Amino acid sequence: MTDVNSMTGGMGRRLYGPRGWTVLGLCCIAVFVVMPILNLAVPAESPFHVSAYWVTLFGKVMCYAIVAVAMDLVWGYAGILSLGHGLFFALGGYSFGMYLMRQIGSDGQYRQPMPDFMVFLDWKEFPWQWWNSDSFLWCAMLVVVVPGLLAYVFGYFAFRSRVKGVYLSIITQALTFAAMLLFFRNATGFGGNNGFTDFRRILDIPIATPQTRMTLFAITGATLIGTLLLARWLTTSRFGRVLAAIRDAEQRVMFCGYDTVHYKLFVWTLSAVICGIAGALYVPQVGIINPGEMSPANSIEIAIWVAVGGRGTLIGPILGAGLVNGAKSFFTQAFPEYWLYALGLIFILVTLFLPQGVMGLMKKKT
Repeated sequence: MTDVNSMTGGMGRRLYGPRGWTVLGLCCIAVFVVMPILNLAVPAESPFHVSAYWVTLFGKVMCYAIVAVAMDLVWGYAGILSLGHGLFFALGGYSFGMYLMRQIGSDGQYRQPMPDFMVFLDWKEFPWQWWNSDSFLWCAMLVVVVPGLLAYVFGYFAFRSRVKGVYLSIITQALTFAAMLLFFRNATGFGGNNGFTDFRRILDIPIATPQTRMTLFAITGATLIGTLLLARWLTTSRFGRVLAAIRDAEQRVMFCGYDTVHYKLFVWTLSAVICGIAGALYVPQVGIINPGEMSPANSIEIAIWVAVGGRGTLIGPILGAGLVNGAKSFFTQAFPEYWLYALGLIFILVTLFLPQGVMGLMKKKT
């Protein structure tokens, strides 16, 4: 009888070789040593100074890279193409955004203890979903629980019903679109079209200070490295070999006696939780979260990051997130009306000429 080890070619168990650990160590030095020194210690007039703009930009890209790794877990290794991961990212952002809004206190435009949009709508008390939102620990728990619970419930019914392929992708896209329309409504209590913004403090510490921004940057970098190591450990373990077998031949894996629903449900829920954590790190650095983060276009863009970098590689999606968002920063400043055309062209060219993404091209050269 065919077993999972033979189906996956006996994947190795090592996380990384000497070269991989060297590169990872250099990245740690760049994030935790070089960037803080260039931003905090080097004078602003020096050509080597890294401004707050670049700290925020790199921090935002690292948040996107975390989402790309989470997407690669379900698409690259389990064969589940999600077009709704932007929803989990936004839910994490909104969950932590409630705490940041409560931290504003009475410093808002209306000088009231409630957020400005609630005062404008003449609300007299916080809605039920804002219960205990002034607690950092409670909102940090919501960052994990809300995306994870939604993903678990959705995945339980979808995977047990054997929904897969393009049908599952369409359903995930419909889910995030429905959530976007819901959050656009003022009655939901999440700021409607404007969402949450004008954050002032986190743990009673001003966000706008260089030290706080650099701390958030370093935490995001540590989370990205931790996510990469966790994903690498999972994919090189027996669990990862089963995932790869499910991706390539699910029927054969079921014939071998494995319950594929449990494997897919676990990695799907884990991926959603990782996206929620990325969203929570994104919000205080960028300074805003609104329903636009749930748009289907954003979720499709996440899939493009993974495709550009090379799915099933973990490192590739990080490169893809950096390359695509770098191109986005350029186009949205120089030619904002052409960005979507450029994004579509990138996806077409990668699909036709680089089916294995940038990582596939680098492997050919070596």
